[in-house]
Amino acid sequence: MTQATPHIQPNGVPIAKTVLMPGDPLRAKYIADNYLEDVQQFNEVRNMFGYTGTYKGKQISVMGSGMGMPSIGIYSYELYNFFDVDTIIRVGSCGALQDDINLYDIIIAQAASTNSSYVDQFNIPGHYSPIADFHLITEAQRHADALGATTHVGNVLSSDTFYNADETFNTQWKRMGILGIEMESAALYLNATFAGKKALGIFTVSDHIFRDEATTAEERQNAFTQMMEIALETAE
Repeated sequence: MTQATPHIQPNGVPIAKTVLMPGDPLRAKYIADNYLEDVQQFNEVRNMFGYTGTYKGKQISVMGSGMGMPSIGIYSYELYNFFDVDTIIRVGSCGALQDDINLYDIIIAQAASTNSSYVDQFNIPGHYSPIADFHLITEAQRHADALGATTHVGNVLSSDTFYNADETFNTQWKRMGILGIEMESAALYLNATFAGKKALGIFTVSDHIFRDEATTAEERQNAFTQMMEIALETAE
């Protein structure tokens, strides 16, 4: 196990086998403050806060990933390959595309399509589909049902572009059945597969791409409790 990397410096604090990864480091702090016991901070490099504690007796870590595939690509790679992490569950927000999805619904990302070239580094002779771990998907759905959450399981889009010059972009992905758009999961799923590890993305719908509906920044940071609880219960 590596003691430190340029991006993660635990200073002797353990990192659990399962890590929850919100994009926002303040959401990581919120989860640690409100759900974990016996919390220790294991990272503050670049203000990408990471914490380890216990949830119902299970050791769990939570750490911010930053925005976009290059950022989560670095952190997830190091956690899987240098810190012996087995499972990463991304907990984030996404913009809904389909008409039957509403604000605060939960999307469980079975797969992550992408317009990114992140996959090119693996020299795969074809078009690889980044997918989540099936056991994590079924466990997340089971815990979501127990909480009474409204869930949608399927394909999301991990996009490299937040502002896209192509005005047909969202419509084309909607037609292909994409549930929502976020910016990280494809890289996470690819890193997990390549390392022989597990990954899952769970999202709260923060806005609707085709309707004038959106949550506030404070709500995105603090109010997505169902998603957090599903991820914590799913953590192995």
